[in-house]
Amino acid sequence: MAELIVAFDMTSGRDALAMAGRLAGLRWAKIGSMLYSREGPALVREFTQRGIRVFLDLKWHDIPNIVASAVEAARELGVSMATVHCLGGRNMLTAAAAAAGADLALVGVTVLTSHDAAELEGILGRGVPDIGFEAERLARTAVQAGLRGVVTSGREVGIVREALGPEPWIVVPGIRAPGDAADDQVRTIEPAEAVRRGATHLVVGRPITAARDPVAAYRRLVEALD
Repeated sequence: MAELIVAFDMTSGRDALAMAGRLAGLRWAKIGSMLYSREGPALVREFTQRGIRVFLDLKWHDIPNIVASAVEAARELGVSMATVHCLGGRNMLTAAAAAAGADLALVGVTVLTSHDAAELEGILGRGVPDIGFEAERLARTAVQAGLRGVVTSGREVGIVREALGPEPWIVVPGIRAPGDAADDQVRTIEPAEAVRRGATHLVVGRPITAARDPVAAYRRLVEALD
C-alpha cells in the first residue's frame, strides 16, 4: 500500500506544526527548501520528536563531496528520506548513496513535474521526444548508483516501475484529485491511478494545506489509499 506524504510548503514552522497536529495518524511530512531555509534543523527535530518521519526535499545537486556531506548531516539529524537531483551525475549519486547508509532513504529526482518537453529541451540543449524516456534513463542511473528509489511524475511512473522492477521506491508528487487546481504542476495524476501504476509514496501539498477544510481533504486521501 502506498504511503501519503504531506508537503508542508508553508512560510512558518509554527503553522506547519499546527497543521500537522490536526492530521490524525500523519506518518510523513515533507519539508522543502522554503520552510527549511526559514526554520532549519530545529523543525526537523520537532517533527521527528512527534513520531513523524521527515522527507527532506532539498534536491541536492553539487560536487560529490559537498552532496555526500549534506546527506550525512541529514542522516545524523534523523531525516528518513531525502532527495538528490539525478542530473548531478553518477559520481555524485554514488557518493550520496554511500553517505546515506541504511538509515536514510535517498531518492533521485528525475524530471520536475513543472517541466514540459519544450522546457526540458531548453535545459538539456537537445531534443526531448519523450519525457518518459528521460525519466526512465535517469531513474536507472539513480538505482544503479545505489539510491533507494526515485521521484517522478505520475505520467512517467508506469514506465519507470517497469524499468526498475518491484523493489525501488517511487515517490510521486503532483497528486491531484478530480477538480483540484493543478497550480504550477504540469504533469499531475490522481491518487488511485498513481498507485495502480506503481507509486510507493504520494506527495500532496496544497490540495490539503490550502484546502478550505484541510482535515477533510486529508481524510479523503487517506481513505482513498486504504
